[in-house]
Amino acid sequence: MFPVARLSAPLDSGSDDSAGVLVTLRILGLDPGLGRMGWGVIEVNGTRLAHIAHGVLRTDARTELAARLLMLHDAIAAIIADLQPQALAIEQAFVAKDASAALKLGQARAVVLVAAAREGLTIAEYAPNHIKKSVVGVGHAQKPQVQAMVRLLLPTACVEAVDAADALACAIAHAHLSGTRSKILAALAGEEITGAPYARAAARKMASR
Repeated sequence: MFPVARLSAPLDSGSDDSAGVLVTLRILGLDPGLGRMGWGVIEVNGTRLAHIAHGVLRTDARTELAARLLMLHDAIAAIIADLQPQALAIEQAFVAKDASAALKLGQARAVVLVAAAREGLTIAEYAPNHIKKSVVGVGHAQKPQVQAMVRLLLPTACVEAVDAADALACAIAHAHLSGTRSKILAALAGEEITGAPYARAAARKMASR
């Protein structure tokens, strides 16, 4: 139903490998901000990556802070209820020179984290450079480069807003990491079952990448 791109590593459900059963994971990515918060939802099934939806939440700077935070909380809660993601990937806060701006960003992040935690989503936080490296291949990539790669990986997303592109990039980064984790767990499980000495070495090699 959804157009797909492909990841390098499949997400393994832990089911019967001979049956080729792969887990479907729906991820909500967030680019946090009080005035503008980008969001994007993707779905991963094996090596297939599909765009579900994206957008930007906006709050009015003339409105009281508490009301703005409530709007963000309720909007993210509605997105979660409507699109049913299983995981939330959010960009980590960075230390800004403007203490007031940093505080507001932290408050905006907090209310959406609460909304996700209340619904039982798995939550992961990623540094901006990690997201860029996962999506573009360069940790210090510029926003236009990130946006171009998101469009390439999700060709029907037609994403124009930078905030939404960053949110989708965060979700894609989580998808890549989830695939790597599944391979590590599979290697470790193989060692426990067979005692094969190469399994832990392979797992360590993948974990160090």
